[in-house]
Amino acid sequence: MKKNFLGNTGLEVTELCFGALPMGPLQKNMDVKECTEVIAHALRKGINFIDTAQMYRTYDPIREAIKQTGIDPVISTKSTASTYEDMDNAVKEALEKLDRKYIDIFFLHAARAETDVFEVRKGALECLLDYKKKGIIKAVGISTHNVKVVELSALREDIDVVFPIVNKKGIGILQGTVEEMIEAIKLCHQKGKGVMLMKVLGGGIMINEFNESLKFARSIEGYHSIAIGMVSKEEVDFNVDYFNGLYDEKRTPSLSGYSKRYSVVDVLCKGCRSCVAVCPGMAMEFDEERKKAYIVQEKCLTCGYCTSACREFAIRVI
Repeated sequence: MKKNFLGNTGLEVTELCFGALPMGPLQKNMDVKECTEVIAHALRKGINFIDTAQMYRTYDPIREAIKQTGIDPVISTKSTASTYEDMDNAVKEALEKLDRKYIDIFFLHAARAETDVFEVRKGALECLLDYKKKGIIKAVGISTHNVKVVELSALREDIDVVFPIVNKKGIGILQGTVEEMIEAIKLCHQKGKGVMLMKVLGGGIMINEFNESLKFARSIEGYHSIAIGMVSKEEVDFNVDYFNGLYDEKRTPSLSGYSKRYSVVDVLCKGCRSCVAVCPGMAMEFDEERKKAYIVQEKCLTCGYCTSACREFAIRVI
């Protein structure tokens, strides 16, 4: 499989990155054994890059897949922590649960953050940079849906990797257009940043436009890897074949019978608005009259972040 160096980080990664979000409890909630088998299959098929996050809760199967295969991939993870102490705990958790002495890439998990993110999360960033000085983190980055944050990140010496959302429909992009995001990505490339692309299929809702969506993403100048969420060996095989130039138009990727549509159960919703605050695609809205949250389906990225924020378990996959 084609590999690229991730900007100036020295990390060589496959163009296809295994996205671990969908298999975890925020989405399909597969058991550890099943997750391990899929990740191990991906590693054996040649994918050397795995993306996860503290909130995805998929460290255990990644660790077990590495043990099972003996293959040591590049791993990126992220945390929404804003303070030095909380980020320190997040890094220690990743090291312990992944059973590693270092983390290749650690991101500020900042989907909805504004351009003040580096000030608001100054302590967290300082923590990551301290770990980088010790060699425990190889590269520091930011994952974001915000065009302005991508532009700002391109100009910062303390950011090595940028992980922006981009897709042909512009779903989930904040403070800018698709075209503006593409220009921001180009700027990152020019400044030597590693660039990973997220949600090129709009979180799965553009799966029926797979070929067109991937053609669009791969035409963007300056990216190094594309993260795609996978929950089955069949999806791994399909994606690996696609990136290896073996795409068959008669063959379509399978979602393994899994419907990724979220809904708010009114009787359980307490109106706390926690889901509204975390939704990266601005798809969660609040009905002031009923005092209930609801989802604007055409904006929903099916990422599942809302489910992690809901203390009442009122948001369900249907």
